[in-house]
Amino acid sequence: MLVDAHCHLLGSHLEEQRLQATLDRARAAGVSGFVAVGTDLEDSREVLELARATPDIRACLGVHPHAAKTWEAGTSPALEELLRDPSARFVGETGLDWHYDFSSREAQELAFREQIRLARRVCKPLMVHTREAPEDTLRILEEEGAEEVRGIIHCFSEDLPFARRALDLGFYLSFSGILTFKKTEAIQEAAVWAPLNRILVETDAPYLAPFPHRGKTNEPAFVTFVAAQLARLRGISPTALAAATTRNLEELCGWAPSF
Repeated sequence: MLVDAHCHLLGSHLEEQRLQATLDRARAAGVSGFVAVGTDLEDSREVLELARATPDIRACLGVHPHAAKTWEAGTSPALEELLRDPSARFVGETGLDWHYDFSSREAQELAFREQIRLARRVCKPLMVHTREAPEDTLRILEEEGAEEVRGIIHCFSEDLPFARRALDLGFYLSFSGILTFKKTEAIQEAAVWAPLNRILVETDAPYLAPFPHRGKTNEPAFVTFVAAQLARLRGISPTALAAATTRNLEELCGWAPSF
């Protein structure tokens, strides 16, 4: 049984009436749990409500780097209140995105640092987004003492040197549909190198659908394709890969779905 370690289950891509069917397809495919991710304060409130109502969903609550410009004085205490709920297991997704710069780099760094500090206060791991900002991401994690809470480098798309430093900080590497794309040798190298007890699988639905669904709307059922590719690269069975990644999630955040 697999857990999708990072998916977006609310929003315009997935109307409420379609959510149940989407989850049912995933469960039928062997996906037994979901980490649903918030991207701003309001989204995080809705994600937490969903997690409270659904036993096989847990919440990741925070402000995405794209939304960092919305961070203000009241954001941290409001988010902290949500994060103290037992259905919330991760802080984020937070981090840096130097590709789109939808929020200024100064705003992104501020929100990132504040959420690392918040994670340390509530003693919950981080969900980190990094795009075209490898050195700055690692530097801030190191400066803010993120090793105290650890976390996930979600949708891992960096190289082996980055992976080594992330693991040194206690982080786990979560692999997405990118692992099935062509010309991703550096990511695949890290996927093979990483210790079995430090890897996870995710969809980042509705984005980055894996082959053979590339170009379509992604959904949690497709994490099975990511897991199959990761198992093939590592030379182990999909069953062993599923068991390991589920154990890893439980070790990191204290939760795994009951089978």
